[in-house]
Amino acid sequence: MFNKIHLSALTVVGAAVIAILPTTGAAQQALTVASWGGAYTNSQIEAYHKPFTAKTGIKITSADWGGTLGEISAQVKSGNVKWDVVDLEAAEALKGCEEGLLERIDPAKLPAGADGTPAAKDFIPGMILPCAIGVIVYSNVVAYDKAKYGANGPKTLEDFFNVTKFPGKRGLKKDPSVTLEWALMADGVAVNDVYKVLGTPAGVDRAFKKLDTIKSSIVWWTAGAQPPQLLASGEVVMTHSWHGRIVDANVKEKKDFALVWDGQIQIPDLYAIIKGTKNLDAAQDFVRFASSSQPLADQAKYIPYAPTRNSSLALIPASNPNKAYLPNAGHPGRSMSTNSQFWMENQDDLNKKFAAWLAK
Repeated sequence: MFNKIHLSALTVVGAAVIAILPTTGAAQQALTVASWGGAYTNSQIEAYHKPFTAKTGIKITSADWGGTLGEISAQVKSGNVKWDVVDLEAAEALKGCEEGLLERIDPAKLPAGADGTPAAKDFIPGMILPCAIGVIVYSNVVAYDKAKYGANGPKTLEDFFNVTKFPGKRGLKKDPSVTLEWALMADGVAVNDVYKVLGTPAGVDRAFKKLDTIKSSIVWWTAGAQPPQLLASGEVVMTHSWHGRIVDANVKEKKDFALVWDGQIQIPDLYAIIKGTKNLDAAQDFVRFASSSQPLADQAKYIPYAPTRNSSLALIPASNPNKAYLPNAGHPGRSMSTNSQFWMENQDDLNKKFAAWLAK
């Protein structure tokens, strides 16, 4: 699935989408879209870039970036804006908008869903921000190699923290986000109370105390490609991972990695436009196109990330094997969504505390 190109289905877009596309001067234009690389960028190329270029003549170049607002700020402040559109997470989208690094996006100009539902009602809550529009939702999960455990592998988030029952190294992203939420959930905090607890000094201390129980067993990773590699090499017995990377490894590399959905933390990715782009109109057109019903549904052909529009879900056929791996496909166990507002307000403070804890 991941290594096949299905262009025929991608050429079908609704009249509402076609209506938003530019009609003059497109052939002379080009856009650069920055994203996260790997299977994710490839899915965007197939579902968004190629059909948009086919309809408008506007060529799109892909760029990889590290996800820090400093990269965007440097371009904006220097006046040398290299990227037009960037794929980022909600906390960065909120902060970037607040700091004047991103262009405003008019929600009234977003096309209605394929079923006629107005965009404001079609997107799942929280996906229309002042300077960004949600395109996918992915999950942070625990993964392990079935060859090592068979049917007796970890089943819950608590198992990730249980080095007695499951001895060995664990992989974790070197970031307080997800790490701190998981620590509290594994320590008995209810899903609905996680951010309330984490918003207090005692709650932060509680999270780090829980992490202390596995600190000596942690292998830290910083790039999404690393978790499957850590599992394949045997360097860790289980790891935190973005769920699509694990599915991709199973499909492309014939691995037999299992996903533990209990405790999954869902995070959206959004498209934003960098302040000062010289291709503002084309960038706005691209964001409206990419976040419309059919392209969002088409992306699920290439990677198992959930579209942010309800109308898109209905366009994903049951025959698509990725549908079973969408974060909202009814998996067992606890599930929560990241609180982007919380992280925008507390990121700097928790980053400092996380760095201090790492240094101990």
